[in-house]
Amino acid sequence: MSLYAVQKYLYELNRSTPRQTEHLADPTAAVERFRVAGAGLTDDELAALVEPDIGKLFHLGVNGQILMHFAALHQIEWQDYLQRMRDGIERYGPVREGVYAMTGYDGVDAHAASRGQTGRPPNGGGV
Repeated sequence: MSLYAVQKYLYELNRSTPRQTEHLADPTAAVERFRVAGAGLTDDELAALVEPDIGKLFHLGVNGQILMHFAALHQIEWQDYLQRMRDGIERYGPVREGVYAMTGYDGVDAHAASRGQTGRPPNGGGV
């Protein structure tokens, strides 16, 4: 897999109106042209970009800032975008790589319990 190639495609797509027009007209051809040009996309990545499968792309490690604009291009509303990312984790598993890679952190409450702490400070823990 090439997370870099997927993110590069999305980055370029997000910044170029002609690429957006091309992608919306025929996403398979647009992504395939990018792949043929040496991008190294896998069939799985190509399918997720064509669908568009926001959950799969998030699972693969695509940066949320880049992915957010891709979702907007496809007229996916904000709440639906967030839900698709959650659904992707449930369907495909944890984020595999990138800045959102899931490393086993179970959240604030679980972390506090592992340290023998109960509850949260009254001020929310801020200074």
